[in-house]
Amino acid sequence: MDTPIDDLSFEDALKRLEEIVRQLESGEAKLDDAIRLYEEGTHLRQKCTERLDAAQARIEAIRLDSDGRPAGVAPFNAG
Repeated sequence: MDTPIDDLSFEDALKRLEEIVRQLESGEAKLDDAIRLYEEGTHLRQKCTERLDAAQARIEAIRLDSDGRPAGVAPFNAG
């Protein structure tokens, strides 16, 4: 891979992660290559998770007043 993981867009990182999974599932990679792919995949998964968490933190939910009209926004709560 030519582009550092930190410089990849979320979509490109996810696409690369999918390629790695396909390669590992095929069972054709030599042991050293499989280990390198696994490590790269782990790093990609971590970066994708960080980007999703950051995006989720930016999402805001619209609060409604007692009459059902928008009354402001509050941080998104996925719980």
